[in-house]
Amino acid sequence: MRHSEQGQATAWHSIEAAEVAQALGTDTHVGLSRQAAADRLQRFGPNRLPSQPRRPAWLRLLLQFHNVLIYVMLGAAGITLAIGHIIDTAVLLSAVIVNAIIGFIQEGKAETALDAIRQMLSLHATVIRDGERMEVLAENLVPGDVVSVASGDRIPADLRIVSAKNLRVDESLLTGESVTVAKSVSPVPAAAVLAERRSMLYSGSLVASGSALGIVVGTGTRTELGSIGAMIAAVVDISTPLVRQMEHFSRWLAAAILGMSAMTFVVGVVWRGHPMSDMFVMVVALAASAIPEGLPAIMTVTLALGVQRMARRQAIVRKLPAVETLGAVTVICSDKTGTLTKNEMTVQRAVTTPGVFEVSGVGYAPAGAVHLGEQVMRVDQDPVLFETARCAALCNDASLRLDQDAWTIAGDPTEGALLTFAVKAGLDFAAERSSMPRTDVIPFESEHRFMATVHHDHRGHAIIYVKGAPEVVMSKCSLQMDRAGPVPIDVDYWRRQSTDLAARGMRILALACKPLEEPLRELNFDDIEAGCTLLALVGMIDPPREEAIAAVAECHTAGVRVKMITGDHADTAKAIGAQLGIGRGKAALTGSEVEVLDDAALRAAVEGIDVYARASPEHKLRLVQALQANGAIVAMTGDGVNDAPALKRADIGVAMGRKGTDAAKEAADMVLADDNFATIGKAIREGRAVYDNIKKFILFMLPTNGGEALVVIAAILFELSLPMTPAQILWINMATSSTLGLALAFEAAERDVMLRPPRDPRESLLSGFFVWRIIMVSTLMMVGSLGLFLLEMQRGASLETARTMAVSAVVVSEMFYLLNSRFILASVLSREGLFGNPYVLAAIGLCALLQLAFVYSPPLQAVFNSTGLSLAECGRVLAAGLLVFVVAELEKVLQRWRRQGPRWQPAESYRASELRVESP
Repeated sequence: MRHSEQGQATAWHSIEAAEVAQALGTDTHVGLSRQAAADRLQRFGPNRLPSQPRRPAWLRLLLQFHNVLIYVMLGAAGITLAIGHIIDTAVLLSAVIVNAIIGFIQEGKAETALDAIRQMLSLHATVIRDGERMEVLAENLVPGDVVSVASGDRIPADLRIVSAKNLRVDESLLTGESVTVAKSVSPVPAAAVLAERRSMLYSGSLVASGSALGIVVGTGTRTELGSIGAMIAAVVDISTPLVRQMEHFSRWLAAAILGMSAMTFVVGVVWRGHPMSDMFVMVVALAASAIPEGLPAIMTVTLALGVQRMARRQAIVRKLPAVETLGAVTVICSDKTGTLTKNEMTVQRAVTTPGVFEVSGVGYAPAGAVHLGEQVMRVDQDPVLFETARCAALCNDASLRLDQDAWTIAGDPTEGALLTFAVKAGLDFAAERSSMPRTDVIPFESEHRFMATVHHDHRGHAIIYVKGAPEVVMSKCSLQMDRAGPVPIDVDYWRRQSTDLAARGMRILALACKPLEEPLRELNFDDIEAGCTLLALVGMIDPPREEAIAAVAECHTAGVRVKMITGDHADTAKAIGAQLGIGRGKAALTGSEVEVLDDAALRAAVEGIDVYARASPEHKLRLVQALQANGAIVAMTGDGVNDAPALKRADIGVAMGRKGTDAAKEAADMVLADDNFATIGKAIREGRAVYDNIKKFILFMLPTNGGEALVVIAAILFELSLPMTPAQILWINMATSSTLGLALAFEAAERDVMLRPPRDPRESLLSGFFVWRIIMVSTLMMVGSLGLFLLEMQRGASLETARTMAVSAVVVSEMFYLLNSRFILASVLSREGLFGNPYVLAAIGLCALLQLAFVYSPPLQAVFNSTGLSLAECGRVLAAGLLVFVVAELEKVLQRWRRQGPRWQPAESYRASELRVESP
């Protein structure tokens, strides 16, 4: 026996069925013996996909602590515990634990794409063994088993068809194309792509109609479905741009904090001669002041708010960092059917002898009309249109119905489009079917590529209607229908029209009729071999979504390239792409062409080509990898199992919520609830807004930490008492700074956010300009806080009161600086700037209440050693805050002056580019 132990190396689809049976040592009538089946089950293993180990929940929770900033915070907590500062320890550990819990909850469920694929395998199968039909568990199928399938069955393994009757199969989960495929026994070329292997049935596909007998040629991991599962398992998850930036930023910040602390410790001990124990406490205070404890949690909350906003726009984010990744996307690779198009076949043209009828309206809703030139035509006005519409409705097995305000079809999409066309032409197809009942049919088969039906009225008249491939139907026609009746056929005319329809990317069907002189009860092939009259060539297409056309244009404006990857033919793909504005005027690359390119050649090719046709799962994965190798941040859309490997590999995988398979959804980072490409554009807008808000938050928080650190360093260098205790510093960082900074997460996307080019994923979170702004504001906060502390000490106030003043000066400065931070360069001295974000005002109000409690509440006074302040002292604190606000606004004026020249500009003028400034 010669079995394909090498997996799918044997091209079973290209071998005659009898040879396949011989190669696998089976008989199509008797099947395997029970003993042979048992032996092969032992040899090849069960027909299921292997389970993959998962990370346990405890490990996922533990990994939340794997962060440089968290390590620094844990180290500081350990040190404060060792020296007896219990309150400081508790605050630090609370920050760490809260961040870990938020991250654990938001991370979502573990990867389960392989589980979803396993569930697609049929549970039972009907086999022939020892000449008897029996039902067995699908996992017990073995190579060589003879399996019977019928309408509604899910294919249990990869099968080579040995007999078939009216068989059509839904292979959309493998090919991505929703149109059912006609299957037959005849072999196809070995080089045929999966979508064209008519002699094969693939595991997980669904039998739409008909029945068949097939020989099992692949089970478990040796199936097409299994190979996709193996590809998913082999794909390595890649880090997101924000995660990479935060890792770099955290390492830089941790090194800076540790270096600054060590240097300060050495200076204090060696130069100033402070005792090591005292300096140790001061250095702990310095580290506590410099660590942005709230940053991990606030960043997570900012992303979570982005998730909520996207959900309201029909984009369900499964993996939190994907929110920001969308803002960095430079290339979108989109599936065609149902995402860029409506997934509803629509007749757009009917070419007849009198002329070309244009059909308006899209989808299955019978809204629209048939036009001949400028005139609306109906079946009662044109006999050729009447016969064409009647053929479309009667030689048809589909049905059209209104279901909850939406028109749907039951049956093949192509036949549904023909039925809708007939209704638009004014035909009462229910009445026609009643007055001309069908008496026999020759179903569509891929061998003969046509369908024929015979109908009789109740007066003894009969007619045959035929529809099918143009070249097949035309070969049976000697006449063509004109308004005056049949005339000799003009073959050249029809060939020219067929070429024109094909050039428009349309799927073409020919419609014909053959009136009979006497009733015919049984329809045979000989009855339609000749003498037919050609009625029309019908051109249909799955039309682009109108909103997708606008969304593609918006993406191009935003500097995001859109590439279309489809299983359809190249001509159709190019035509649809041109209508969408994708790859207009450029060639399309087919899957077979991708296969012959090495990685270097493919990397060069993807830069200039935007339309890809006849693509397999392997091709999609290679295309994503080639784009990433060129430095692109890639979003990939898909709905079938065939898309899952590329979805997992992409920087952001986007699955369809309605027609997407579970495997695609589980492999994706985001799910589109409405299956609409336009939603991706909206999500990119939100992603860019999230990144902007994270940068604004960092630019707000770091000056606060910097100001605190400078206060502590100044105290050490000039041998002053610490203006703030470690506990008071943690109060600022956790209770006030985080409360205020959270409001920036609610900033709406700026008006021209989609006019910017995508940000460079390699850029640092901190540009030269950002460093300058942080140093400037940190210095201002240090001057205000330390100045008030020294002033109060000079005036004879107690150490506790002076420290309360210093802490309050920092907090009030933060409140004013929060308003500055709403816009990086634009002035906030406007109604929009001061009152445009109600969350900012609410945060300032809440922070003021917290700080009043810090100053005047006895319990907090006991914990933090704070004291009440007089009205005059509060006035001096307010002045320190105003200093920061006024100087920050003046600095913006100077920055705008330097960049734009000495002319006034409204606030909106600085939104698009203000986050991309690299130096002061």
